[in-house]
Amino acid sequence: MSPMKDPSPMNICLLSYRSNPHCGGQGVYLKNISRALKDLGHNVEVISGPPDPRLDEDIPLHHLWGLDLYNPEDPFRVPTLKELSHPINLMEWLGVSTMGFPEPFTFGLRAYNYLKTRLRTYDIVHDNQSLSYGIWALNKRIPTIATIHHPITVDRKIAIRSVASPLKKLKAWRWHSFIGMQKRVSRTLPGIITVSKSAQQDISRDFRIPEDKFTIVPNGINTKLFYPIDHIEREKNRIIVTNSADTPLKGLIFLFRAVAELDKIQDISLTVVGEPKKDGDIVKLILKLGIGHRVNFTGRIDHREFVQQYARAAVAVVPSVYEGFGLPAGEAMACGVPVISTTGGALPEVVGDAGILVQPANSAALAGAIRELLNNPSRARKLGMAGYRRVQKHFTWEKAAEKTVAAYREAINGHRRI
Repeated sequence: MSPMKDPSPMNICLLSYRSNPHCGGQGVYLKNISRALKDLGHNVEVISGPPDPRLDEDIPLHHLWGLDLYNPEDPFRVPTLKELSHPINLMEWLGVSTMGFPEPFTFGLRAYNYLKTRLRTYDIVHDNQSLSYGIWALNKRIPTIATIHHPITVDRKIAIRSVASPLKKLKAWRWHSFIGMQKRVSRTLPGIITVSKSAQQDISRDFRIPEDKFTIVPNGINTKLFYPIDHIEREKNRIIVTNSADTPLKGLIFLFRAVAELDKIQDISLTVVGEPKKDGDIVKLILKLGIGHRVNFTGRIDHREFVQQYARAAVAVVPSVYEGFGLPAGEAMACGVPVISTTGGALPEVVGDAGILVQPANSAALAGAIRELLNNPSRARKLGMAGYRRVQKHFTWEKAAEKTVAAYREAINGHRRI
């Protein structure tokens, strides 16, 4: 029987160095792909760094906490001497102290130390974008594959361009210094899973990996969590965006500038699902633009409230400069909300013809598209229905899991031939 068609269950080890279940694509990916693989009949165990990814109870989880120096409740704490007596902890602390981001590197080392005596338990190891030297070492002993959601080289480029001072540019470069490791490790793996054609092309170019080593597996959208609520009426001129991060990649500054332009001619409101960094660039920009009366931040909310926020919105905007996939677009579409999105990265692959697409980093284009949809309810309803149908047809976690399993079997078969 072909390894691609083999129906036998596999023992899968999923690795993820930082998997916030409430925000960020990697946490959403880990939670949903583990569930979908389990539902296909496979045995799945997860090894995760902080925070707790809140997996379903029937999926075993092993914590590799480390120092957790980015914990928002105690950020950049000073470790104890006992903690620093461990070599990996010391490397993590030194990395953070010198403005780096060492977590992918140190998580991979901890994962290797944890797994090196347990490898017979698994058929394959699946790394969720740490691409650490520890992953390289594991691949020497067991079939190992990785998901790369998008090339972090894009984040670095946008972060460096977004600041003016040489010191801030140096800090941005130092923060992303783990990229060299990720490039080297990814080239040694038998296969790479990525989530879109756009991401495949960009990773292939920036990491110098042949395109035939990739398997494209689009993310699913959890339609049990994101769905239309018919009895809640959409509020006129209410806009929603679902990322409050100060990260330049997410393009919020362009949406706020668009809102400032619309504020001059139309009575609008913007709901931002999330919470801004205290005294951060986002807060400063809102004050500078004078749009505080137009913008409301929800803070952290549960999924029920999240869906209700979507149900009340007239339009959802995804202003990202770049996305490897674009979960916020898919989640809004699953809720039947008409979407305005940039063409950054893979967003056109998600939105298709079920939304309005504009150039990234263009506040005037965003303002024009928002005004067009707000003042054309008939078109907005048609796009909302088209987006809902598109998600149901193309973006399910069951399909993602089936394609992922096929990639596993190919990697296992290739490892046996070595």
